[in-house]
Amino acid sequence: MNQRVGHWLLPAILAGGLAACALTKPPPDVDPNLFPTGFKREILDTLTNTLGDPTNVRDAGLSDPVLTAVGRDQRYAACVRYNDRDANHHYTGVQDRIAYFYGGHLNQLVLATKEQCGSAAYKPFPELEKLCLGNTCK
Repeated sequence: MNQRVGHWLLPAILAGGLAACALTKPPPDVDPNLFPTGFKREILDTLTNTLGDPTNVRDAGLSDPVLTAVGRDQRYAACVRYNDRDANHHYTGVQDRIAYFYGGHLNQLVLATKEQCGSAAYKPFPELEKLCLGNTCK
């Protein structure tokens, strides 16, 4: 008799789980082109975690996010320029990155080409130059 219960119990549990999934609402559609209001903070957080040495960055600049063609779509993008140090505390040279946003949040931060950021209107980005790890900057 226990074997009979086992034959119908598992399918009943699975059916209940599927029914529960069917009752949940799908996530709301996200507007891919919401303006990224927290773009500075998201870029800073990403660079803090990805730069070899995020302290004492020089020549930092940031453009305002603008709608940019990305393939056949439009997305907000901002250009970031900086001269960072590697893990040995040697400056690597000024480089440009482009930040792509989706739904108002940072989606990618990748090296930029001259076509992408060559004519960007950079503004000073002192927050990037003041990044510290722990309590002190080196």
